[in-house]
Amino acid sequence: MNNHYPFELIPLPYDYQALEPYIDTQTMMVHHDGHLKTYVDNLNKALRDYPKYHFWSLEKLLINVDRLPGKIRTAVKNNGGGVYNHDFYFYIMGNTNNEPSQKMLRLIENSFGSYNQFFTKFKEAALSVFGSGWAILAADPNGGMRIVTIANQDTLLRTRLFPILSIDVWEHAYYLKHQNRRADYIDDWFHVIDWRAVEDNLIAGRLL
Repeated sequence: MNNHYPFELIPLPYDYQALEPYIDTQTMMVHHDGHLKTYVDNLNKALRDYPKYHFWSLEKLLINVDRLPGKIRTAVKNNGGGVYNHDFYFYIMGNTNNEPSQKMLRLIENSFGSYNQFFTKFKEAALSVFGSGWAILAADPNGGMRIVTIANQDTLLRTRLFPILSIDVWEHAYYLKHQNRRADYIDDWFHVIDWRAVEDNLIAGRLL
């Protein structure tokens, strides 16, 4: 898959219905094939007439967004961020490995005291996002973990934090099944975390 222009819609790593009953099939289809595809298409549209940036990776575009021409800067930030965040979000979900390993539990306990305390703090953060955005479990440069929130399609790429786990709390992520009950969606979402993928992120960040 291209990590430069033209960007492509990465298929889900599981079937649309794989996360039932927690995340419904229709939401997965609309979220992936509708919302994410629109971000991909609009990112390509923004970059189409700017060949200078056609071989920049998605990460390079987002880290250096201030260097882009003003005419496309906002479109790349918003749509590129949408692609980056959604690819990450879909990757860390699945219908396997839905319990954290003992190693992962120890890491969580070291940072938050217990898994239950982590769950409570993460849920509080996800509920606190006003409007649209994300709650993220991130590793800091000292090897610890913290929970942060970001608005809209911002990313952590221009910070010193490394994302490990993230939940999409835009309404399009849950409204078909959960309507305005964001808390219920968060509870259900915890059942479909692929903790093996989360550990892979830790390894990629050289934190395991």
